[in-house]
Amino acid sequence: MFTGFSDATIDFLWELRFHNERPWFLEHKQVFGVTFEQGRQELAINDELISNIVTENKELTEEAKRDMKVSLIILKYTQSNSVCFVKDGQAIGVGAGQQSRVHCTRLAGQKADNWYLRQCPKVLELPFKDTITRAERDNAIDVYIGEEYMDVLADGAWEKTFTEKPEVFTKEEKRAWLDGLTGVTLGSDAFFPFSDNIERAYKSGVKYIAEPGGSVRDDAVIDTCNKYGMVMAFTGIRLFHH
Repeated sequence: MFTGFSDATIDFLWELRFHNERPWFLEHKQVFGVTFEQGRQELAINDELISNIVTENKELTEEAKRDMKVSLIILKYTQSNSVCFVKDGQAIGVGAGQQSRVHCTRLAGQKADNWYLRQCPKVLELPFKDTITRAERDNAIDVYIGEEYMDVLADGAWEKTFTEKPEVFTKEEKRAWLDGLTGVTLGSDAFFPFSDNIERAYKSGVKYIAEPGGSVRDDAVIDTCNKYGMVMAFTGIRLFHH
């Protein structure tokens, strides 16, 4: 039941009455005596923004459009540098705040891989003890599907988490399962400066990409997308957030 606006909301609306102009909405931040000023990000994330398809493959499905817009909305409010992997309308991996864009892509790609590995029957059927907490279960899964799996499978360790010792989830089994991850969308808050980002994205099932464009190496990035039959749209707008 609505019980009325808070005092803070009323104060804001009262001030807005007298200051309903763009300068009032500028954000300010002071760092070591220097004041930085920037406007709020008011960019509309819509179909027009992703209409400039620059690859040979121009088949952009409605689901891909949705996922592109989801990725860009997330990037709009994420610390730069940042990239976002989206599948079926949900973010499955975000890499942000890194010094290099490819490190963002690797970080987000690994998160996307882990999201999908968690859905493998071998992981879903792990024989957990009924006495462990949800947090302990989640942590055990992360370790089990990672490179340090022996931390939960070594003698004296697995007994704390499982009713019986699970088999190792081998590198080959992981790759075979990850090959089933397809139709993923990748958004970036700024251009990809090198094609290594696309190579890494491909390993995580990326089919659709939305990025601003504007790199001196755009041609190389587009060529790599064409090599894998990807669809890439240039938005023409950076979504930097600092």
